[in-house]
Formats: sequence, structure tokens, C-alpha cells
Amino acid sequence: MSGENRMSSQAAGFIDRHGLWTEDQHQQANDIRQRIAAGDIKLVRLAWADPHGASRAKTVTVPTFLGALTNGYNINVATHTLDLAGARVFGSFLRGGGMGLAEMTGSPNLTIVPDPATFRVLPWAPDIAWVMCDEFFDNGMPFHFSPRQLLKKKLAQLRERGFDSIVGLEIEWYLLRPAEDHFTADHVGIPGRRGRALKTWPAEPGFILHSETNFDLIQTPMSALADACAALDLPLTSIENEWGPGQIECTFSPQQALQTADNVVLFRTATRQLMRRLGYFATFMPRPALAGYYSSGWHLHQSLVDSGTGRNAFTSDDGHVLSPLGMAYLGGLMHSAVAATPFTTPTVNGYRRFRPNSLAPDRCTWSFDHRGVLMRVLGGPGSRAARIENRVGEPAANPYLFILSQLVSGIDGIDNKRDPGPRSEEPYSAERAHLPKTLGEALDALEASDLMRTELGPIFMDYFLKLKRSEAGRFAQWLDANKLAAGDEPTAWEQDEYFDFF
Repeated sequence: MSGENRMSSQAAGFIDRHGLWTEDQHQQANDIRQRIAAGDIKLVRLAWADPHGASRAKTVTVPTFLGALTNGYNINVATHTLDLAGARVFGSFLRGGGMGLAEMTGSPNLTIVPDPATFRVLPWAPDIAWVMCDEFFDNGMPFHFSPRQLLKKKLAQLRERGFDSIVGLEIEWYLLRPAEDHFTADHVGIPGRRGRALKTWPAEPGFILHSETNFDLIQTPMSALADACAALDLPLTSIENEWGPGQIECTFSPQQALQTADNVVLFRTATRQLMRRLGYFATFMPRPALAGYYSSGWHLHQSLVDSGTGRNAFTSDDGHVLSPLGMAYLGGLMHSAVAATPFTTPTVNGYRRFRPNSLAPDRCTWSFDHRGVLMRVLGGPGSRAARIENRVGEPAANPYLFILSQLVSGIDGIDNKRDPGPRSEEPYSAERAHLPKTLGEALDALEASDLMRTELGPIFMDYFLKLKRSEAGRFAQWLDANKLAAGDEPTAWEQDEYFDFF
């Protein structure tokens, strides 16, 4: 049914009135209605990604969900105005919502609109469905601070240039066993201060890379996770026993950038929920404050393909590791790597990864198939799988903002024909710019970036900087109150702040 006929056959709802769906999405919504009619789904989680990349959701009844497929569903804007510990960062009840924006006065409602392409039934709760949503003001204007909306806008601009972004994932996390069987008052925090993190035991002893025997100790929950990924259409390719005790790496086949970002949100929340139901505990905190625990990273593989033919635009046909376009894109990533760090590494804890002679970078370097650099080029001359692996990311990063920062940087490299500089075969001694040592340093670099402010817009930039400075500021206050220096090891504050949030 065409949009014109659809609108004439019934009163236009919010989605049709503002033209928010494609014809494909309308067809997908019709398929969902037929699926719902089978009667085995009782509740639906309407999910959206907050600015930290965490999944927030409203659980609604089936009739309410069917209504949302026409008119969307109202939520409060509050989840976008709080930092990780629930501290109110903006003066919501002041004129302009503490942001100088009339539309943010008074903590208003938003309308979230389901994206039918993301509809899933949860395999660990088969009477509950899940769908990712986009946030809009009630007049149909896209919400300023929606990470998903920002990425969609950039991807549409990229397609106008004739390209699509393809992204693959390697993401590390920790599997543990809870050492406490119930919550106590110590676990309960207040806005601006999280309660005590759950105590845990290792799920396996660790530090035997890819140990088959140690992996077998956790085979049961890993098999359940693989089954869940298959049921959720998440393109899992491997589950690997990494370095630390219970440290896992999951890899995923490359897909279109928006689909990959949605998959990260779903994978993280699915992993945490499923593992908890099985008597385990999963965390995507970069470096837990536990003795002997190694840092976890998120390696993001990226390339551009021709929108019409699907041909990899990074493939070199003249014997180089990347095409000229790929090299310019790499140059853009290198040029803006420091400014982009708050998007790739958005937590206080994540900066503890950047150490010499580790599996994480500590400065802005690149090379071919080298695990010590910031940007690892893979594929080689003539390879249709030519790509750039960014090794700076942490597993708690917001996937929409991580990918967005790469596109902004890479496209700038193409437009300005940026040179990535020479390869670094000894990256930890290379004379290249160092990555920030703290979240505060990274935010200063982001604030100084004219490129990021232009591309992401001053409204979002001012918002994001204030939100993350609240987090960094609370950490500084905790250090002062406890008369401590930041030190080299994760603190109790970091463990409480991140361990059970991500």
C-alpha cells in the first residue's frame, strides 16, 4: 500500500503524519502485526539507547505496542539528562531545561518510534519481544541528543556520496560468578553515587590464552549465549577464551553500520540478562578493579563500499595496502584520533588501557597487521576484505557515537586528502601524538575540535561535554574526599560506577 493510499484509508498517525518510516518499514510492521496475532507474545520492550549506549526500555502490553506502530509511544526525556550514577546534570526545571533550549523546559515527553527492522523475540523470555526505537519531539522533530538519530543522519549523508559504511566487531568482556546471593542496603546508591558493586568470584582461572580446558569450564553458559545470538539474528562468528580470568572475546561478521550499532546494544544487554539468569555475572567494564584482571577492549573494523555495486572502496588495485580513498580515510582517523577519544573511550576507567607494550595503543600510530598500533590495516593489496581496525575502543563505548566519530573523521580525511603519515613498526616508541591519559584530557581535546563541533553540532557537543564532565568531576571529588591520587590501578569508585552499569 502506498503512503498516499495508507493515509487516505485511515486517520494518519504520528508515524505517517511525519513520514518517519520507509515502505520497507511499513511492510515489516505489517509482518509484525501478523506475528503478534499468533498470541504467544504477551509484552514488548520498547528500547532506546541512552547517551552512554546503555539500553533503556519501557515494557508495554500488546495492544499498546500495536498502537505504537501507528502513533509511537510517549516517554520522559529524563534518561538523556542523567549521568551514569543518575545525577541530574542539567537544570530540567529551569527555563530552557538548563540547556538554553525552549523545547527542553520542564523535562518534557518524547515520542519513541519503533524501528520494525529491529524487532526480536527474546529467547530467554519467549513471551517477550524487543524493538529498538528512535526518539522524536512531539512535533516530529528528531531529538537533538539521540545517538542513533545522529548516526542515521551521517549515514544518509554518506549514501549521498555513493558509499555505505560496513562495520565488524571484536568485543571483549568478563564472565564471573556472583559471590553474593542477594542485594543489601550497601548495593543501593543515591542519585550521583552508585551503591557498592557486587562481589564476584572468577569463572575460570585465566591467563592461559585460548585454553580449551578452561573454556570448557564455562561451556554451558557460552553455548547458551551462542544459541541466543542465533535466535536474535546476531551474526556471531566466534567465542574465545581471552587472557584474564573469565575474559571472553566475541567476534561478529561485518554488517551495515546502523545494524551493527543496534546489534551491540542488543548483544550487551542480552549477554548480561542471560548470564544472570544462568547464575553468572557479565560486565563490559573495561578494566574491573579486581586483582589480576586484564583490560578489555573493543576493536572496530570498518570500510566503505560502493552503494550501488557493493565493491569495497578500500581495496587497492595497485599493490598498496589500501586504495587512495582508503589511505585518505585512514589519514582522517589519525588526524582526529585524539579528539574522538571521548566517543571511543568514554569512561574514566577506559584510559587505564593505554599502556606501552600492551594489546592497546598509547599513541596515534598505524601499520599493516600490527596489534600494537592504534589503526591496524588488514587485507592487503587486492583484498576485497581490506579494512581498518581501530583498536582504541573500550567495550562500554556507545556504539552509535563510536561509529559516528569514525565516519566524521574518515570523511574529513577523504575531503582534505589527509596523509596518515608513515607506518609505525615499533609503535610504543614512535614519535607520534599520545592518546589522552584521562577522560578530562580527552574532553578538552574534543572541545577544541572544530571538526567535531561542526559535524555533530554545537547543541549536541555542549550537551555531551557537560554530561561527561559531570562523570569526570565526580571521580575527582571522590579522590579529593579520600585523599587519593588517581594511581595506576582501578579504584573502588570505578568498580561501583561501571561494574554493574555496563
